[in-house]
Amino acid sequence: AGGPEAIGGIWKTSEGLFGKFGPNRVIDTPISESAIIGAASGLALSGKRPVAEIMFADFVGVCMDQIWNQLAKFRYMFGGKSRCPAVVRMIYGAGRNAAGQHSQSVHQFLTGMPGLKVVMPSTPADVKGLLAAAIRDDDPVIFLEHKALYPTTGDVPDEDYTIPFGHARLTRAGNDVTLVSFGLLLGYCEQVADKLAAEGIGCDVIDLRTTSPLDEEAILDSVEVTGRLVVVDEAPPRCNIATDIIALVANKGYEALKAPPQAVTPLHTPVPFARELESAYLPSPEKIEAAVRKTLAWK
Repeated sequence: AGGPEAIGGIWKTSEGLFGKFGPNRVIDTPISESAIIGAASGLALSGKRPVAEIMFADFVGVCMDQIWNQLAKFRYMFGGKSRCPAVVRMIYGAGRNAAGQHSQSVHQFLTGMPGLKVVMPSTPADVKGLLAAAIRDDDPVIFLEHKALYPTTGDVPDEDYTIPFGHARLTRAGNDVTLVSFGLLLGYCEQVADKLAAEGIGCDVIDLRTTSPLDEEAILDSVEVTGRLVVVDEAPPRCNIATDIIALVANKGYEALKAPPQAVTPLHTPVPFARELESAYLPSPEKIEAAVRKTLAWK
């Protein structure tokens, strides 16, 4: 009845598993990210399929060597003769007034590491299907969960299913603007699309689901129809997923563009603690709507 192992961690992401599977399979570790990921690396190489959890993605730096130089490179450096089927769950994101060291989005540099797959779900059903796919994958998978999405409810099929990586989800359809996002901000994009639909403005809303692999085809096909692109990303503006996707479209879909692509991102600062400052820092439905209208007004 007591102890972190019984409650499933501070986020209760493994609630009930200790009682069901016992201490040999559900291990309550010290708070040492390097030890957690180091142990997961060894378990994966020895034939297990470990699921490790880092309570806050902000502390990925503490275990960066284990992720970047070990997990991500084992299979390549051993000539494809080894497998490293480890899943690393990380809790990320702002909006809960947790200040600069417990609110960050770190997916941009994890996505940039060859050898890793990076998953960023936005719905309960996608969490189940993508997590099942991650555990069964023979490569290391970083599974990023936005802390503000934990209270979200939704229908989840009872049966066993997986969602393949690299296949984005079209959640709204329209011919005027392409909106691309993932995680918490995907819902903001849907809010804007629904509001603009009442004015006769149609938005394609693309939920990436995974940033690595990236569904380039879904993005380019949509921009080919709409000619306008808005990408929404919670990571700081330099070298994030928004800039990566805009570069992709500029390189492979330039002739289809009717207006310069827009990125809706935070400011290039640490995440503020004060509620008002954090709100001003983050992307919002209002900022996304303004970006959409800017692309539509371009002459």
